[in-house]
Amino acid sequence: MTNEQRFRCCLVGGTFDRLHAGHRLLLEAAKKHSECIEVHITTDAMAEEKSLHVLDFEQRRHDILEWAANTTDSSITVHALEDAFGPAPTHTTADAIVATPETISMCHAINEQRQSNGLQPLSIIEVAHLRGIEGGIISSSAIRNGGMDQEGHPWMREHLRDSMLKMAPALDSELKTPMGTLFHGPEDDPEIAMAAALDGMPLHVNLLVTVGDVTTRTLLEMGVTPDLALIDGMTKRAQLDAKDLVNPETFHHHLKATNPAGFLTPSLCTAIQSALGADESVLLEVDGEEDLAPLMIHCFAPIGTVVLYGQPKTGVVMQITSLSVKERCRNLLNLFEVVP
Repeated sequence: MTNEQRFRCCLVGGTFDRLHAGHRLLLEAAKKHSECIEVHITTDAMAEEKSLHVLDFEQRRHDILEWAANTTDSSITVHALEDAFGPAPTHTTADAIVATPETISMCHAINEQRQSNGLQPLSIIEVAHLRGIEGGIISSSAIRNGGMDQEGHPWMREHLRDSMLKMAPALDSELKTPMGTLFHGPEDDPEIAMAAALDGMPLHVNLLVTVGDVTTRTLLEMGVTPDLALIDGMTKRAQLDAKDLVNPETFHHHLKATNPAGFLTPSLCTAIQSALGADESVLLEVDGEEDLAPLMIHCFAPIGTVVLYGQPKTGVVMQITSLSVKERCRNLLNLFEVVP
């Protein structure tokens, strides 16, 4: 195929979850070489086989059409893809198909079926993968897993991960405001707020994270072990009695990190990343204070992670990791002062 060749109708297929730079490159290639583009995206039933955290069909369809409205003069339509091949083996007007390196074999299989059906094979427009700033292919799965944003950028830059970060005074009021949904309950009976939080939890939880000794202990006493719990042996900056401490033996793994109050450290950053990647439950014991840890947790956690932490004298806050939450945490971290 030459760069000048123009096709009548180009087929593009995939899940197209959280439209990213790689998706746009595929669509741009189709746009460049074809007068008409048919985008076939997996149905919700097919998408759920890949991940329970894929956006629904209508949202994915909307994102593609919104991109098309702003960027292309080609005719673009979006259709439901209900099986691996879709209409490609029997499509009578299509004459091209877009592929990435791992879908080339699928395109050849489609062309074999087309020839068996008495149709001309589709010209294959191969598009290379885009790579993220810190390596790895920009993909929907990498974005869902928390590894990068839709442009391939890390949610927390390397120099911040490796630096001692001090909270800027201007952020004090911002960070005291609950980041998420507040479930009210009396301070002397934290199970009331925690029960409400558990009832309000989404159907599909990727990971469950607790921040704080009281929050963690309350959840454990209710028979639920979080995937990751951060504790510092303190409550309201006072040392907990031995009887109120969390039992490390409840968890499969026990990590430690150093993190002074008002700071975020490379020690905490490394421990959080390690803990989120573990296959079994982790207790992360912080020497210092873990109050600011949710900012880091959301940057590294996969989409659909539920983070619970206590709000003094008020109840329990639940925040679910999403792209917008990650963006807010990244913006706040960029305002921290790097300590020489």
